[in-house]
Amino acid sequence: SVEAVKMMRAAARLGRQLPGVRAQGATTTSVRAMMDGRREGKAPDGWKQVLFIETGVGADQHGQDATKACVRACRNSIEFNSIPSISKIVPGGYDQMRLYVKIGTPFPETVRTEELEKVFPYGKIQFEVVEGGLKWQSGIAIDALGDSNDDAITAVAAVTVGY
Repeated sequence: SVEAVKMMRAAARLGRQLPGVRAQGATTTSVRAMMDGRREGKAPDGWKQVLFIETGVGADQHGQDATKACVRACRNSIEFNSIPSISKIVPGGYDQMRLYVKIGTPFPETVRTEELEKVFPYGKIQFEVVEGGLKWQSGIAIDALGDSNDDAITAVAAVTVGY
């Protein structure tokens, strides 16, 4: 209710723990975070810590190759990042860094993940390829580029980095 929310906010501002929440081990800080609408997401199974998540988009406008669009989406998600501190913040450094790559494409069953692996220079990689992205018309089919029609494919990638 609105009154309960007001009471929880007031208690958090005063720096006290709420009796009903204390049994769950919540602190004033966590109550304040909940009230502000912030909640930490769940890490992939077997992970200790998510450090960051990068996203990217890739397309194949000619050839209808979902793998090519996914490679471009993966590359786009990481190409503008430099993370020189990985060896200091990930126990075991780059060798123990983990990547969880979720990719949406209109044709997930055709994606060759061995091609996607080549995009990532290090880390233990897990892929989840799902139906998503976008199939659209490029407006032209060019035989010399391998087109069977004027379909184009867009893929979206989310790369979770952690350990």
